[in-house]
Amino acid sequence: MSDYTLAVTWSGKDALADSDAAKVISGSDFNTEFTTVQTAINSKADLVDATQDFTCNDAAITGDAAITGDTTIGGTLAITGVPTAPTQSAGNNTTRIATTAFVTTAAAALNAAAYPVGAIFTTVTVYANSAAVVTAIGGTTWVAFGAGRVLVGLDASDTDFDAASEEGGAKTGSHTLTTSEIPAHTHTMARIVTDSGSSTTGITAGSEGDSTFTSNSTGGGGAHTHPIVQPYIVVYFWKRTA
Repeated sequence: MSDYTLAVTWSGKDALADSDAAKVISGSDFNTEFTTVQTAINSKADLVDATQDFTCNDAAITGDAAITGDTTIGGTLAITGVPTAPTQSAGNNTTRIATTAFVTTAAAALNAAAYPVGAIFTTVTVYANSAAVVTAIGGTTWVAFGAGRVLVGLDASDTDFDAASEEGGAKTGSHTLTTSEIPAHTHTMARIVTDSGSSTTGITAGSEGDSTFTSNSTGGGGAHTHPIVQPYIVVYFWKRTA
């Protein structure tokens, strides 16, 4: 870029004699001067051009400014109003300005990676509905998931756990113990010998000469109901469906 410099010494004409032809301002003089002005102006930066350099220090851009193209701004810059700038392509990691549109796209991509469709979101925060979850962490649609159930990892070798979203189990259970499930134990039975023969206490006697006795029945028998709830802590589960 060039600075404008006078091409004709205009002030020098005043000192010339009236008879001097150089004292006359001619069309050629104006042509020379305005050509010089034109050259200087054309060499300056065009403020609406795609490539601009604002390398001055302590610049201030006010109002609804729009910065476009490959603009370089040096020094301290104060921007007020509602400035706009080009939105960079997703994933751009240069020093270019990140617009709100760029940040929104990047945040959505991060959220999609962290919580893709089918992901489970665990929280102790109470969200009223799907829209509240979307506002908090993104996505499109969430549904409450796993009410009253704990999560268990898939086990392809176990038919109880070999499919996602498969449900089973119960909070309480009723089961009749089999002989093999009863702990090994013995019963102590008293046998009293009398003159008339042998008798037993607490047992049902067998026939005379028998060497074994059957103990009296005790307990209620039947199924045994017992709690089977594991230690737990309550949280909210949300599943992303869209």
